[in-house]
Amino acid sequence: MADKPRLPGLTLADADELVRTALAVGAERGFPPLAVAVIDVAGEVIVLRRSDGGMPITSRVAVAKARTALRMLQPSGEISLPGEIVESIQHLYSGDFVPRAGGVLVTEGDVIVGAAGASGAHGSEDEEAVRTAVARWQEKRQA
Repeated sequence: MADKPRLPGLTLADADELVRTALAVGAERGFPPLAVAVIDVAGEVIVLRRSDGGMPITSRVAVAKARTALRMLQPSGEISLPGEIVESIQHLYSGDFVPRAGGVLVTEGDVIVGAAGASGAHGSEDEEAVRTAVARWQEKRQA
């Protein structure tokens, strides 16, 4: 029997590495406890982990930030839309749209292979953790 096809993009090992790295970056830099999610190109969660002591809501926000980046094809913190448009999109996605810093695309060259999101610290710290994880993952892939 032939192997089943799979979506292009991140493997479980890739997603695990991205999450571990982002959590480690947060801990190294003294950020509050983070939740970090990595999603595939269909927007489905591959890996989601929350640091000890993290607020439960941060898990859902991390996923929403990653999905927001993927849906808008840009980091979630770079989205600038009027409030009524954001409300419409949030309604469309049942609140699963968070145009705040902390969601980034994961790319190989110019191809999107997934997205990562973090929540629990200040938005700029959430974003720093996932951006650093993605940059390290990309460097390793190119080596």
